[in-house]
Amino acid sequence: MNILFLTIYRINNISEKGIYTDLMRKFRDEGHNVYIVSPSERRYNEPSRLHVHDGVNILNVKTLNLQKTNVIEKGFGTLLIEKQYLNAIKKHFASVNFDLILYSTPPITFSKIINHIKKQHKAKSYLLLKDIFPQNAVDLGLIKNELLLHKYFKAKEKKLYEVSDYIGCMSKANVKYILHHQPKLKNKIVEVNPNSIDPVPSNLTPEDKKAIRNKYGIPLNSRAFIYGGNLGKPQGIDFLIEVLKANINNESFFVIVGNGTEYSKIDKWISTNNPSNVLLIPGLPKHEYDVLIQSCEVGLIFLDRRFTIPNYPSRLLSYLEYKMPIIAATDPNTDIGKDAEEHGYGFWCESGNINHINKKIKILSNDSALVKTMGEKGHNYLLENFTVSKSYSIIMKHFNVNS
Repeated sequence: MNILFLTIYRINNISEKGIYTDLMRKFRDEGHNVYIVSPSERRYNEPSRLHVHDGVNILNVKTLNLQKTNVIEKGFGTLLIEKQYLNAIKKHFASVNFDLILYSTPPITFSKIINHIKKQHKAKSYLLLKDIFPQNAVDLGLIKNELLLHKYFKAKEKKLYEVSDYIGCMSKANVKYILHHQPKLKNKIVEVNPNSIDPVPSNLTPEDKKAIRNKYGIPLNSRAFIYGGNLGKPQGIDFLIEVLKANINNESFFVIVGNGTEYSKIDKWISTNNPSNVLLIPGLPKHEYDVLIQSCEVGLIFLDRRFTIPNYPSRLLSYLEYKMPIIAATDPNTDIGKDAEEHGYGFWCESGNINHINKKIKILSNDSALVKTMGEKGHNYLLENFTVSKSYSIIMKHFNVNS
């Protein structure tokens, strides 16, 4: 099959680890012809270009900055990207007859592209629903409910769902939410198709981990809790800072890795309070982050307490991949914490409940056997549920192809 994958995430090659690159490699390895359309944001000052990497065709389209930028540029960039992508596809892939279009949210503005290709090539379309917009922006107070901008994005969201033959959601709570709020989708196939990776076994020795800790100044005798990922409004950074404050200078050590609009808020708190057990690192290349995370013991997940939509952050996968239990501090609507507790690989606390999360931090700080047991359970759950082989099978069962 000829597979077209649309994404707003920067992909220059498919050798790096990630939920999308891992899945595209799986499609390639199964004998499909893979075509990726990915942005080349303004900050990189690069022209649009088509190139082939490891047997995959990658079309990088010049766009405005779409991530880690101000709201105005992000908004204009999101509005323009559909036309930019469609023109680039017509120019570079005119001779390709696509069988399947894969695409993820964000954004929700690809419906014209998908409609065009479906009509031209009789292709099927599969939405990987990773983000429920604009409701997430409404929850955080970034867009006002029922005003013109909100109505515009709601209309775009509806069109995207309507043009999708299949919708793969990250969890059961996501499926339930979508079907409840979009009743017309009950005649479509809406299924669980979770975030997934191609897991790689850890090859670090105890001596390697010791060297990594020494490199970053992480005490060898402390339980290291790590948060890795975006540091923006969706993560409820105020509560993360509250957790750091409540545990200032105790025996546990906290590693925060990432970038985002709220990074400066954490940096300012650290500069003011000078905690001895907190390390803040700007975003690292994926391979460096994977090495660092393996020197820590517990993974942290934070989400803003105001969310009414069931987010399911993909950073969970790295924690499970390297046999780390998790503590998820989230709103009560997501099932990421419920899944962790039900399957024995972590704890859930409602965001804002400082006493509850501190109890869980203390438990995992003092019980090495529990950390190991939970880590093993999480790794096994990953292998059973969150692999690209699983996601590939879920998608391809609709096409009568043996997987």
